[in-house]
Amino acid sequence: MTMQQEQTYWLTNVMLERGYIREGNEVTGTQTSLAHLRIENGVIVSIVDGDEELAQDLPQVDGKRLLLLPSFEEAHIHLDKTYYDGPWRAVRHSSSIFDRIEEEKVLLPKLLPEAKRQAESILALIQTYGSTHVRAHCNIEPVSGLKRLEATRQALDSYAGKLSSEIVAFPQHGLLRSNSVELMAQAMTEGATHVGGLDPYTVDENIEKSLHTMIELAVKHQAGIDMHLHDGGEAGKQTLLELIRLTEEAGLQGQVTVSHAFWFAGAEKLEAEEVANRMASLGMSVASTVPIGETMMPLPMLQRAGVNVKLATDSLTDHWSPFGNGDMLEKAGRFAELYGYSDELSLSQSLAAITGGITPLNAAGENVWPKAGDTASFVLVQASCAAEAVARRSERKAVWYQGQRVSGSLS
Repeated sequence: MTMQQEQTYWLTNVMLERGYIREGNEVTGTQTSLAHLRIENGVIVSIVDGDEELAQDLPQVDGKRLLLLPSFEEAHIHLDKTYYDGPWRAVRHSSSIFDRIEEEKVLLPKLLPEAKRQAESILALIQTYGSTHVRAHCNIEPVSGLKRLEATRQALDSYAGKLSSEIVAFPQHGLLRSNSVELMAQAMTEGATHVGGLDPYTVDENIEKSLHTMIELAVKHQAGIDMHLHDGGEAGKQTLLELIRLTEEAGLQGQVTVSHAFWFAGAEKLEAEEVANRMASLGMSVASTVPIGETMMPLPMLQRAGVNVKLATDSLTDHWSPFGNGDMLEKAGRFAELYGYSDELSLSQSLAAITGGITPLNAAGENVWPKAGDTASFVLVQASCAAEAVARRSERKAVWYQGQRVSGSLS
């Protein structure tokens, strides 16, 4: 059966999580059972027990007793400037972000001819790992104009019907520093969904003006904001506090993301918690690559405060970093390993950071996904439960997006 030709069918013999197994107050395992899912026009319309006989009036696809997990979100990736699917290059030494920007000005025109093809190669890769949503940060600056936006849109268009996407207009060379405000405005009318920014103190040298300009663009174009913030110390703190104030003033609750947010890595505990609580009250998010070393982030604290923490790849392999691999389940495993989430419950719940908050079981062990009416976007995984999948980075056999198999095979 070719899935693209069928709008209604049964996905049979998939393993669903049903509840946690407890010994006293401790979760020691996960209970699962087989089920059949009826899928119509991209939606799960019914779920029946695996021992129930099905009428033969609809096509059936055998799920081979594989575990069903919600598909993943790639919360921050640069598709438009990459070495992926090209000759290997390691990162060159750089003493500052400004050196890297100067390097980029020379490099970007050389990368442009292959930008669309390489972006499509990245999309193919991350989809095999289970991602069906991507937020792409796309360079908008005088060297590139809107050419990288065009290449990114073309690549995403070629994946229409296979994944959903957002595009952040990203002024990599500085919103104010490179006089990119007008270009950013044009990008917002030509397909970008979010206004980006970069270190208003270090790069733009004016926290208030830089942030006000981002907010004005977002309000004018009814868009969200997703800003890179690497600055620590007092500069990072003042940037976050001003962004919090402007988010509330502009009514952008639930629409603002701070990518990286490295200020938290070096902040005093009580101060960090206070800022996190204020961000949470406005529905703000943090996108993180789960850094290690000096920039290790207090991600569990941010989650406890109610900040929406999303894990991300950032650079797959480019002139900024050679280490990204595009595998969000690997990222969830790194997250769990780094913060000591080695028990069944915390491993299982770690999945939420790569699925937009969806887990098959909630923390109380109640089955909350999938339900009739949910979009049929999921991953079939060679694992006994979500906890094992996170800890062992289990093999993904097939990926579905809105009822269609978009990657992998069940043969």
